[in-house]
Amino acid sequence: MKLEKITKQSGRVYNDACGTAHGLELIGERWALLVVRELMLGPKRFGDLKADLMGISANVLTQRLERLEAVGIVTRRKLPPPASVQVYDLTDWGREAEPIIMTLGRWAARSPGHDPTLPLSGVSMMLSLRTMIDSKKAGDMRLDAGFVFGDETYRARLADGELVVARGEVEGADFVITAAPEMTAAAVYGDQPLTAMEAGGALVLTGDKALAQRFIDLYALPPKAGT
Repeated sequence: MKLEKITKQSGRVYNDACGTAHGLELIGERWALLVVRELMLGPKRFGDLKADLMGISANVLTQRLERLEAVGIVTRRKLPPPASVQVYDLTDWGREAEPIIMTLGRWAARSPGHDPTLPLSGVSMMLSLRTMIDSKKAGDMRLDAGFVFGDETYRARLADGELVVARGEVEGADFVITAAPEMTAAAVYGDQPLTAMEAGGALVLTGDKALAQRFIDLYALPPKAGT
């Protein structure tokens, strides 16, 4: 089926040659961009996507995945044995949407209506770390951090002012933070030292605690628009 026909079937056609308009035709439906976000760090099963996209129905998720697959943003495949389960992943072109998600997130964080205490997925938290780091403040700092969110583990490596995040085991990291994504966000963007949050039971911190605090100090929410 041709891409033009698919976009027209969605009911979201702007009849505008601007690439921004066509981008909205591709990923402008509710939940579509968040599905892309959740796949940004690798493939996921349908059930995992539904669990991480709080509030989406199975029917709507199915529709969004089918459409994103039809327009070439998402692909479906089966993992090799012993897993042998079907997963959804981004195509190479779909993965190119990462700067869109990062820029939109950084811009929207300045909204007076943004509530950073709402639920977060593990992927969302890791992309937030990648997006909001103060590269100038980081300077030549280098570190390898681990994050544990329930059954999910992630690695974040900082070098030359850039933070690269990925799924991965945390063994061998300079420090590891174990907490719910929401508590990790509170640690990163709040004003309490990590040791105080650890003492309060909000998180578990192992490894180089001083380096972990130096890393957290690289983050701050931007000023709200109009202030």
